[in-house]
Amino acid sequence: MLRSNNCGELRINDLDSQVRLCGWVHHIRDLGKLLFIDLRDRYGTTQIYFDANNKPELYQRAKQLGREYVIQVVGTVRERSNKNPKMPTGDIEIDVEELIVLNSSQIPPFTIEDDTDGSEEMRLQYRYLDLRRNVMRETLIFRHKLNLSIRNFLSEKDFLEIETPFLIKSTPEGARDFIVPSRLNPGNFYALPQSPQLLKQLLMFAGMDRYFQIVRCFRDEDFRADRQPEFTQLDCEMSFVKQEDILNLFENMMRNLFKKLLDIDLPTFPRLTYKEAMETYGSDKPDLRFDMPIINLSDKLKGNGFKIFDEAEYVGGLLLANQPSVSRKHIDKLTEWVKSPQIGGSGLAYIRYVDGEIKSSISQFFTNELLQDVMASLNASTNDILFIISGDKAKSLKILGDLRLYLAKEYNLIQKNIFKPLWVIDFPMFEWDEENKRFTSSHHPFTSPLDEDIDLLDTNPSIARSNAYDMVMNGAELGGGSIRIHDKNLQKKIFKLLNLTDQEADDKFGFFLKALDYGAPPHGGIAFGIDRIVAVMLGLNSIRDVIAFPKNNMGKDLMMQAPAPVSDEQLKELHIKVQ
Repeated sequence: MLRSNNCGELRINDLDSQVRLCGWVHHIRDLGKLLFIDLRDRYGTTQIYFDANNKPELYQRAKQLGREYVIQVVGTVRERSNKNPKMPTGDIEIDVEELIVLNSSQIPPFTIEDDTDGSEEMRLQYRYLDLRRNVMRETLIFRHKLNLSIRNFLSEKDFLEIETPFLIKSTPEGARDFIVPSRLNPGNFYALPQSPQLLKQLLMFAGMDRYFQIVRCFRDEDFRADRQPEFTQLDCEMSFVKQEDILNLFENMMRNLFKKLLDIDLPTFPRLTYKEAMETYGSDKPDLRFDMPIINLSDKLKGNGFKIFDEAEYVGGLLLANQPSVSRKHIDKLTEWVKSPQIGGSGLAYIRYVDGEIKSSISQFFTNELLQDVMASLNASTNDILFIISGDKAKSLKILGDLRLYLAKEYNLIQKNIFKPLWVIDFPMFEWDEENKRFTSSHHPFTSPLDEDIDLLDTNPSIARSNAYDMVMNGAELGGGSIRIHDKNLQKKIFKLLNLTDQEADDKFGFFLKALDYGAPPHGGIAFGIDRIVAVMLGLNSIRDVIAFPKNNMGKDLMMQAPAPVSDEQLKELHIKVQ
């Protein structure tokens, strides 16, 4: 071994030991006759020094070192005179007797510090340097511990970790598949899996009973800041279970992870139906770290002669409490934000208490008594302001949900370092695609409807609810799943409702439908986004900061410069022409 110890383990009880260390030159401090260097590796940092009086030749060689040089030193552990309590190795230093330069380094394009001066683009371009920073290294170590804890927990619950293939048949539902040309089968293509959905269900048909996999998945989606074209998920499936069994087991798993890795006892996971979540928070992944539920104001504000409210399907509001600093200028800014194309609102009304008096943008259309009554019914007091949205109900709730988050960030209402988990259940079975005049699956086409809603598939499928569930925490969806369809006739009925002909269903899913003929057990499962779990647990805003080699928000790998063209010879081998 080139080293006897790493740079994070030596302590005061190692005094006078002869050691060999290897690492990167982190900081250099030249005090004239003494040269101090912080030597860094994955495990930590140790101070080494060179004394010009005792070893002048060695001192001169050390002066030639630069930042990020890779070196080996041999020396003796000494007690530091100026101890650093912030460093685990801060009581000792190494009196260097031998120095070997293992590799030199150019000056890095940004500082290798937690608070680096490198832009995100620069950090992605030189990711191997970025990963040398403590904060990035610790994130990857945390991720490793998370994966290990997951494996241990599920193994103790009799789950088997089983790998599924990356080269599968294209069965596009939802996002686009990444397709892979087959050289040996000209004109035919594999697809990279968006998830192992059908494969894990087939494992249940095979009697594996409890399966999990920490697996890479691929979705050719339009670019979004919180999405990656390839991502890692914890994929799980269980046989002979109901929804309650799955929610209880994976709620306990999440409690176990938080306790073991963060020493945090999670609160009870409340459960909200999709309808309750949308009507109360305007989101199917509500952030419960702050209070500010949506208020249905239709009964109070409709029918009073104000045409905009009277003709609206829905009138709702948000009460922003005790904010004396909200100026008229800021209200105008909020109004423009609501009316922006990305939000899509038509306007924003308000009612406000100022020194016990009502001030409102709609005071000319309502009596002061009515506006006072509205505010009194909400127990509003001085400096409280009620923002009001009206229009189509679904759209208004979505706008109010976006406004709720905007106000929380603008006025620092979100409590830091707390975690608020919940389950959202009873999602709609279908969504209506207005452009193509057809139903699409809200979750995926293998999700079972609630037992009590099966008859609605024949009479009113638009209101049927699915036996699906999402785990949400701090406004992020950590995972989602469902009880699956295990009856072939029901599965074929769902395909028909999704406008798939028998031939199309057979072409895409014939192997799966055939498997349903051979004793498929009742089963269900869930999948969690590992990237998102790590980001939420560490309080990070971007999943790119928890992935070793991520793509940017345009789906590009700036380090490898991928995607990239391939040679004409490769295209010819694959029987492909690029137009």
